[in-house]
Amino acid sequence: MKKYICEFVGTFVLTLVGCGVAVVTGANVVATSLAFGLTIVAMAYSIGNVSGCHINPAVSLSMLMTKKMTLKEFAFYVVAQILGAIAAAAVLGVLLSSFKALGANTYGADGQLATNVWIALLVECILTFIFVTAILGVTSKKENNAVAGLVIGLTLTLVHLLGISFTGTSVNPARSLGPAILMCGTALKQVWVFVVAPLVGATLASLFYKGVLKEK
Repeated sequence: MKKYICEFVGTFVLTLVGCGVAVVTGANVVATSLAFGLTIVAMAYSIGNVSGCHINPAVSLSMLMTKKMTLKEFAFYVVAQILGAIAAAAVLGVLLSSFKALGANTYGADGQLATNVWIALLVECILTFIFVTAILGVTSKKENNAVAGLVIGLTLTLVHLLGISFTGTSVNPARSLGPAILMCGTALKQVWVFVVAPLVGATLASLFYKGVLKEK
């Protein structure tokens, strides 16, 4: 139960801080990228020793596929992560006195480089592949434990720097579901993209890790 509580808290903090900074800064690319990346660093070194600090269903899927967790654990992790994101979106809405803008992911809006669903799917799939590959690689060796959280946080910052202009960057189904559920409208209609693409990206990263990177 401690693991699931940590996943709830970690996803809550990630969604609240990351999406909160995105909203209050008008989705400033550098500020928002750093907010998500630094939150991962903070959570990795605080809850990582208990739950592994997945705080992302795509990451949990990769751990399931590489046999680092059971199917039962995976299911409970995902539930905890989604509930944490919804709770964070609710708190953010209260703090902002509005549920119209909660940092949801979308595509096709004015100014967005992802002009259609296919570009959005491709961008999210590629960025998640990069992110999850980095996680699987850096956590595969015990000697990397001291720097793993920093590497993962910096990688999340990296993919946000590119992805924000396209889709706002999800690479995390829970982080997308939380705001979308409370905002409804376009965010909720398009949220399937930000669930499917990260899961596909994580699957490809897991296959790449097992087939190419993993030491026999």
